[in-house]
Amino acid sequence: MNKKLTTLCLWGILLAGLAACSKVEYTEIENPAYLRVFNNLNLRIGLENKDEEKPFLTMLIDPVLDADGTPVSAAIKGDFLDQRAPYAPPYPSHVGSSNSVNNPEYPGKENVLVGPVLNGFDLSSWAQVPSGRHRVMFCYRPTNAVPFFNLEPQLRRKIVIDTVLELGAREVYTMHVLQRNFATRKVGVIVRTENFHKIALSDSLVYVNFYNYSSEGFWQADKSLKKNQFESGMLKYGIRDQMNIFLTLCKPGGFNAIPGYKFIQLGSVTRDAASGKVTPYFSFPLYADPTSNHISTDIWQRISVLSPSIDPERNPYGDVAADTDCQYGVIACIGNGSRTSFEQGALHLPGMIVNIHSGVHNPRSFSTVNTIEIVNGNAYLTTIQRKYPPPVY
Repeated sequence: MNKKLTTLCLWGILLAGLAACSKVEYTEIENPAYLRVFNNLNLRIGLENKDEEKPFLTMLIDPVLDADGTPVSAAIKGDFLDQRAPYAPPYPSHVGSSNSVNNPEYPGKENVLVGPVLNGFDLSSWAQVPSGRHRVMFCYRPTNAVPFFNLEPQLRRKIVIDTVLELGAREVYTMHVLQRNFATRKVGVIVRTENFHKIALSDSLVYVNFYNYSSEGFWQADKSLKKNQFESGMLKYGIRDQMNIFLTLCKPGGFNAIPGYKFIQLGSVTRDAASGKVTPYFSFPLYADPTSNHISTDIWQRISVLSPSIDPERNPYGDVAADTDCQYGVIACIGNGSRTSFEQGALHLPGMIVNIHSGVHNPRSFSTVNTIEIVNGNAYLTTIQRKYPPPVY
């Protein structure tokens, strides 16, 4: 492999107010694969489960172990892998964004080679890794700021996943660490080979697909056991293994459905915490609002998740029910994802449309490709965007 020295000026305010410039040496990767990793272990540790390991991880690719089975080095390390954030944005926003070492995804804050623009899609949130066969290990680690290989040996032996993966050249992978079974606490990984960059997608449509990565037995478990990372409204107790998905497109200010876009059935979602199969994408027009100027739009997306026996127009639970017997939940993709007064029962996530200064327009709206993953009473949104023209001032 050839080595390329890239000089990156990392500006920051030091105690003396001085600027620093550091050199980072990267190794070029021939025929790389592109990898993004999420920690979906979204349980909270309390008095009732204080003996469980905290879901704070280190990922090791091609680890080297000593005679005692303790990892001592690795070809690639993803350290301080914390529980994922509700929103995974379409750009590596975590770099330099906080003083904490905790990383809500990999690569996230890691200063590594990232993916290119591939078939028009920005892969800067995916890390480049060598293609081929790899041993991948995840270890529990203490919730401190000590780098993994500086920990005491006994703290490096808490191996929770040890598996072998085959990564194809120029393929795009999303890896999820998740809980397979709620009762046994069995943990595993799903590796999804993405296809958004291989299929014909229109830039005038917004795309979204859905996954239920909840643990087996979660929705049936006693409510007292279901403590999750985020407050998640009607979704907090989980959803059943087979659910229907309905989309409503709304104008700002309330549940103001755009004519023709109320309770559009997109399809169904089936619980699958094992296969890694890619689900179909559904779409809606970027400019569904007939009053928009076709430069920017402010519509938001309301996702209703319903048991197959329930008609959304005759929903017996209403929109503020404390308990829906895991048969109904709402996800409001609205603005920046902050809670609104008119969707109190919903889990709030950012909107699926990117509004940004581009060219002479500020803002200008762009369509995206999105994934919503429901995991044990929470929902997470990942957004992928196309390359767009820079602003003109």
